[in-house]
Amino acid sequence: MAQIVIADANPIISLSRIGGLDWLNTLFAKVWITQVVRDEVLPGGKPGEQGICDALRNGTLTVLAQEWASPQFPTLDEGEASCIRAAANLSGKSLLLMDDRLGRIIAQENGIPVVGVAGLIGVAKKRGLIVSASAVFEHLLQEDFRISPGLISGILRSVGE
Repeated sequence: MAQIVIADANPIISLSRIGGLDWLNTLFAKVWITQVVRDEVLPGGKPGEQGICDALRNGTLTVLAQEWASPQFPTLDEGEASCIRAAANLSGKSLLLMDDRLGRIIAQENGIPVVGVAGLIGVAKKRGLIVSASAVFEHLLQEDFRISPGLISGILRSVGE
């Protein structure tokens, strides 16, 4: 299990919108976000913002006090880049929560394991945190989350749905 879990903006927003931020307490000891990600998820008026505020207040999410200048990832937006920089610079085994395709590729090229919202739904189902992964995917799709039907089918098969 990862000692350090760092989350990008999209998984945090998506989990908040489907009521999944509480899963993080059970799945991981602590989940960190960078200051850049914090600023992305709480600019004011975005869906899921109250859940994110609650998660920061109750310690489900913690903002990293430090930001790193390198390595640079000029092809990524600053949120994804800050997460990968943090994972690359923190000692210990890291896991990155990220959905951005290019960000995931770059993280993996740098030896950082990555899981996205879809993977978290599968793990939540396997751990008994949700009754139906299918219902959660349906809710996620209603929130305009873009995901391939093949990925959903694969996860549903893996959890016996």
